[in-house]
Amino acid sequence: MYIVDMVNSKAILSNDGCYISFSFNGRTIRFKGPYSLVKIAKVKEWDNGYLVVDAVYSQNKDKLVEDYIDLVPILEDLYIDPKIFLQPITSVEVDNVRATA
Repeated sequence: MYIVDMVNSKAILSNDGCYISFSFNGRTIRFKGPYSLVKIAKVKEWDNGYLVVDAVYSQNKDKLVEDYIDLVPILEDLYIDPKIFLQPITSVEVDNVRATA
């Protein structure tokens, strides 16, 4: 399979307003998050498709809020096999280059 030969095992999580992007191996999955999302500040935990993140929301821009993202149902809705796509990913980092406040 195409992912087996990957050297890079790091995925990138970012947001542009309420739209969240998850990028890995040249593929980007974009989906809508909460309307009040300002930015994803940090990935606290990665567990094979399940993310625990610290995020900033417009209701309280001075406070980090723990939130959760489950990629498995999103991938399944896109007809992407989660086991194959997620298996080589060992870490996820935040890229706030596109984040808007």
